[in-house]
Amino acid sequence: MTDGLQIAWFWLVGVLLTGYVILDGFDLGVGFWYLFARKESDRRALLTSILPYWDGNEVWLLTGGGAVFAAFPAVYATIFSGLYLALMLVLFALILRAVSIEFRLKAESAGERRLWDAGFAIGSILPALLFGVAAGNILSGLPLDASGNHVGTFLTLLNPYSMLVGVTGLALFATHGALFAALKTDGEIATRARGWAQRAWVVYLALFVASAVATAVQPAIIANYKASPALWTLPALALICILAVGYCNHRRLVLKGFIASSLGIVAIFAALGGALFPRLVPASNDPALSLTISNSSSSPLTLKTMLILAAVGVPIVLAYTVWVHMIFRGKTSIVESY
Repeated sequence: MTDGLQIAWFWLVGVLLTGYVILDGFDLGVGFWYLFARKESDRRALLTSILPYWDGNEVWLLTGGGAVFAAFPAVYATIFSGLYLALMLVLFALILRAVSIEFRLKAESAGERRLWDAGFAIGSILPALLFGVAAGNILSGLPLDASGNHVGTFLTLLNPYSMLVGVTGLALFATHGALFAALKTDGEIATRARGWAQRAWVVYLALFVASAVATAVQPAIIANYKASPALWTLPALALICILAVGYCNHRRLVLKGFIASSLGIVAIFAALGGALFPRLVPASNDPALSLTISNSSSSPLTLKTMLILAAVGVPIVLAYTVWVHMIFRGKTSIVESY
């Protein structure tokens, strides 16, 4: 039996993860295009565009993970044990990205800069891909035992459907990051970034449609959609936002394109939430073994106490994020260091 606190935490976790993808998503996307920047000035411009934001954006991931641990400890245990290797790869990639940013700014030779440039790109691309693969596995379900333990292997996570969702996520990040780069830079690199965004958008649109079709043919995933047809408006809104991204970028309305991209992410996460609810980790081998908001949540006292803390903490994080973007609004200029 579910209650209001469990439902509130289900959607709060979704909001935190959505915020992370919108914010750190453009950082990861910029890192993807770093591979295509041939000039030193272009690479420095791309790096400078995210310097005020990248570490603060990762707070949303930490907050989302902490929210899962506090509200749904059984889900936290299952995901972090079952997806251990994949999550360790993500963690090491994020560490590599952070180290590469810091040491790149202090590199004294071209060889050192190339080394840290490669680290920054790898540390951006790998999480962008694996986050999508993880989402695909959660959506399609994991093989679980009666205790909620994942009984699959790392290779079972690399199934065709999850890999399709993974490359779709990578295209999403690439499009989002290119739009941000075009928004924050000027001159030749901004023009090139708009071109990157347009090419990535074509791939993103095609992969989104392919992922939607691959999802729609799986009855277990769309059961909620069959029960409540109004939910189909969520993926439809996501598609409209994605189409708006291409239109706005083509018309050089970069800010509107970035906003459309962000709204598309919101619609995608809402569609994912609509498909999962009230499940958090569906069991692919036996639906009765699925982890739901009812059988995996903390006690009502814990949920209530943590909700009060979240009501105080989340607005502070949100206010800080808005404040940083207000302070560093407009085009960036290339700097030697922070």
